[in-house]
Amino acid sequence: MSDDFPWRAHYDPGVPHTLDYPEMPFHNFLEQAALNRPEAICTRFRSAQMTYIEVNTASDRFAAGLASTGVKKGTRVGILLPNCPQFVISFFAILKLGGIVVAVNPLFTPPEIKRQVNDAGVTHMIVITNAYDKVKALQPETGINIVIPTNIKEALPPVSSFLFTLLREKKDGYRIELSPGDHWMQALIDSFSAEDRPSIPVTPDDRALIQYSGGTTGTPKGAVALHRNLVANVLQFDAWMTKLEHGKEVFLLAIPMYHVYGMVAGMGYGIASQNTLVLIANPRDFDSLLKQIEKNKVSYFPGVPTIYNAINNHPDVLDGKYDLKSIKVCISGSAPLLRETKETFEALTGGVVFEGYGLSEAPTATHINPVQGLNKEGSIGLPLPDVEVRILDIDDGLTVLPKGQPGEMVLRGPQVMFGYHNMPTETYGTLREGWLFTGDIATMDADGYFFITDRKKELIKPGGLAVWPREVEEVLQSHPQVKEVGVAGVPDEYRGETVKAWCVLKDGETTTQEALREYCRESLAAYKIPTEIVFVDHLPKSTVGKILRRELIRMHEKQANEKHFSK
Repeated sequence: MSDDFPWRAHYDPGVPHTLDYPEMPFHNFLEQAALNRPEAICTRFRSAQMTYIEVNTASDRFAAGLASTGVKKGTRVGILLPNCPQFVISFFAILKLGGIVVAVNPLFTPPEIKRQVNDAGVTHMIVITNAYDKVKALQPETGINIVIPTNIKEALPPVSSFLFTLLREKKDGYRIELSPGDHWMQALIDSFSAEDRPSIPVTPDDRALIQYSGGTTGTPKGAVALHRNLVANVLQFDAWMTKLEHGKEVFLLAIPMYHVYGMVAGMGYGIASQNTLVLIANPRDFDSLLKQIEKNKVSYFPGVPTIYNAINNHPDVLDGKYDLKSIKVCISGSAPLLRETKETFEALTGGVVFEGYGLSEAPTATHINPVQGLNKEGSIGLPLPDVEVRILDIDDGLTVLPKGQPGEMVLRGPQVMFGYHNMPTETYGTLREGWLFTGDIATMDADGYFFITDRKKELIKPGGLAVWPREVEEVLQSHPQVKEVGVAGVPDEYRGETVKAWCVLKDGETTTQEALREYCRESLAAYKIPTEIVFVDHLPKSTVGKILRRELIRMHEKQANEKHFSK
């Protein structure tokens, strides 16, 4: 085994070191599933379900409808929807026309939506009905020509004309009147047949997606993924998941599909493996989520630590009211997975929870722990097939560091993005000779397992010493009274920068700042112990549950300013 790829020796049996990637567009996965398993269930949403042939046909008909409104090859189409069948239909309809998907968070404020759609050059927007007025209000400041609303109160086809009329009105009486030129999504589907879909050649090298980063370290950037990048990443997932079978699994998609994690590791992989997708529109509705797991006998559940932790602490779960034993495999991403969260969830379900790592630029996953093999505590796992990884010196960005020494993790593989949309300078700084500079500080051990120390830009340097927030978070999280914790660096007159922690306590628990600082002294050097610990009801998080350290810093700055002006 080459010393350049020590991780390959620890792949699960049957996982190849390299894969063959078909020269095809991403939407071929849906078309193949509709051909091979037409009557198999593709989506389940609330009380409705759609087969693979129904989803594929609906996407063909919607593609024809979109084409009638001017969508063609290269058109950027925004999708502003939660997890629902319409998201799946829209996503594949756009790709079938050679269009480019721009997924937008439905919870975004108007300025956030405006910035994203203007940067991407979106001309058509598919939106949930309660966002229609919001999008229309900002439309004059954007390049949006046509807005296409849909209501998720009920599933899409088959829908009678009478029911479709009801879909236009929410149960609370909210009703929208379409502006001239706009179209209901269902009306476009009803107006065309699958045969009306234009025949547009789409190649693996065509652009499929502009996916915006979470913006946790600065201004969000649009990562451009080609069809071949998406195809590669899905097939890497498929090869890795040795416990899951094609056509026999039920996927729970609580992770938003407008985020690249849910889009690729959930929707894309689920359709490529021809399994059933149970779609959850509101992942914070844990009562509904738990019912769906039990009712549908979910076997694959990609998520984030906050979701697993919430289930671990849910009163009805603790009382044994839900049977979660159908769960076989869970990938945890977007934030560090703590040992206590992993072990508790595995004991509840009998399944395995293993940490992975990814980023919008790749377009989601590059590392995952083995499904059957050793999961090392705190590790993001092993590089997927065909992924090469190096640890480089932080200062010069060139020197390859030996095993065990922290540096910036850089990688290359078939899933790495084409570049950033309209940002050649940023692209040049991030992609160098095919290597993606992740901005994450990591180490690799002798077995080829990787460990993220922290974001390069989130290093805290009290007195010039390096402190990684995750290390402090791990210690505080292990305290019996602490439920969640976030750590960040804040200005300090004496040390330049110091460590501050924000803690959420478990229900009914109490403790003090000094008690937690004393607890930290058992595991951390003095300069790593937070100089201030504050107690909060909740932590600011991204849509996929990642703690936003920049928001913690803003909270500190706001508090400091208020103190200053109150004097």
